[in-house]
Amino acid sequence: MSLMQLFLIYFRIGALTFGGGYAMIPVIERTLVDKTGWLSRSDFYDALIVCQSLPGVIAINFAVYLGYQMRGLKGALVSALGVALPSFLMIILFAAVLFDYVDHPAITRIFQGLRVSVVALIFSAAYRIYQQNQGKKPLITASVVLVLLFLGLHPLAVMIGFATLSVVWIRLTSEVSHDLT
Repeated sequence: MSLMQLFLIYFRIGALTFGGGYAMIPVIERTLVDKTGWLSRSDFYDALIVCQSLPGVIAINFAVYLGYQMRGLKGALVSALGVALPSFLMIILFAAVLFDYVDHPAITRIFQGLRVSVVALIFSAAYRIYQQNQGKKPLITASVVLVLLFLGLHPLAVMIGFATLSVVWIRLTSEVSHDLT
């Protein structure tokens, strides 16, 4: 895997995905798991959890994480540049070209359509994550998390709380299983 290949893969991901990090998850998964085979599906979801837990844009976090895994610091930098460069160039282009037309009805409709597609991509990513963790417990956990978020709890507090509960749960269930044997 050359640095150029790493750059081009992430440049393509950055160029072909609209809507930011969560909308990029299905594209990143399809590219890194299905097309290139650089990650197994299980490794992808493990990396996704790590990258979601870190501050910053998930696509950049993913690029840095995988780039570093594959080619060290240079790989991390090249991957991050690859995924960020298309957005930067598009913003410059849109600012230069569309600034005068931002209120035009056709442009407004285009962006409304993009917003809807982004929501669909986010739901697609959530569904794929759910498929990896099927059962009642993940569904109940997701429902509780949504309620807590709608009640206004900070996402970081919810994540820390559930991570703590998971550790406690694992310890309790492993102690119970040891006592039964």
